[in-house]
Amino acid sequence: MRFSIWLGTEQTWEEIVTSAEHASGTGWGGIWLADHFMPNGARSSVPRLEAWTTAAALAARVDRVRVGVLVTGNTYRHPAVLAKMAATVDRISYGRLVLGLGAGWQENEHEAYGIELPAVGKRLARLDEACQVIRLLLSQERSNFEGTFYQLVDAPCEPKPVQRPLPLLIGGGGERTTMRIAARYADEWNCWGLPELMAHKSEVLERHCLEIGRDPASIMRSAQALVLMSDDAQQLKKWRSEDSAAPRIIGAPSEVADVIGRYSEIGISEFVVSDHSLGRDANEKRDNMDRFFTEVVIPLQNRSGS
Repeated sequence: MRFSIWLGTEQTWEEIVTSAEHASGTGWGGIWLADHFMPNGARSSVPRLEAWTTAAALAARVDRVRVGVLVTGNTYRHPAVLAKMAATVDRISYGRLVLGLGAGWQENEHEAYGIELPAVGKRLARLDEACQVIRLLLSQERSNFEGTFYQLVDAPCEPKPVQRPLPLLIGGGGERTTMRIAARYADEWNCWGLPELMAHKSEVLERHCLEIGRDPASIMRSAQALVLMSDDAQQLKKWRSEDSAAPRIIGAPSEVADVIGRYSEIGISEFVVSDHSLGRDANEKRDNMDRFFTEVVIPLQNRSGS
């Protein structure tokens, strides 16, 4: 199982690059960024770096690890432009980019910047077409496409990415449509969830794959949940008493390791740790990155003999 770190873009560039370099040097497998311009549910003046330009800078600055945006909002960029961006960043990274893509959802960003946010059905239809556009441009010398939302006319995308194919990750857990799109186009699929939910979602993905005649094993699967780890019983009790919309793994290191181990057992091959739950500042976050790796990842690797 690969372990990756999700770095919040509300940090300074100096904090992000220092944490990314630290991750690269201490065994982490990937660095992810979120494609958001502001916090959800409020207009905020909190500074926030743009994800794709930050990813390009990290691709040039940090070696070894995979780099990606988890996930790109399809509503924010035309998929032909996104394909060009992705090919360029993959070149900059010498073949380490993952192109994460989702339908887009955060209402206040669309309202603040005057970006159209269609109804869910239309967003998903656009996502389906966007996957086709990106696949064509990254694989064909010239591409033509006549869709409801996007059109290509003898369109080039050169230079091509280093990776052929460039990994396309579809993010989302919508069982009727999003996961069907993932079954059709994705090299990788990602969803928030604890192991029990992820086991169910994986079964849904497999059903969609079988319906279209695709081998489910050809899609890599990743998951994330907030990790809250402590040896302090009072702190653990406090965390457990709090309401949270996001799935959370709460416990002492051995308890966290048990939960993470269940992801591996159900076929999840990458677990993503958000640094939002790792501390209040960059130094504390890096300390907790190290503790997670030392007290959770290494014991898990020793259990499996890897």
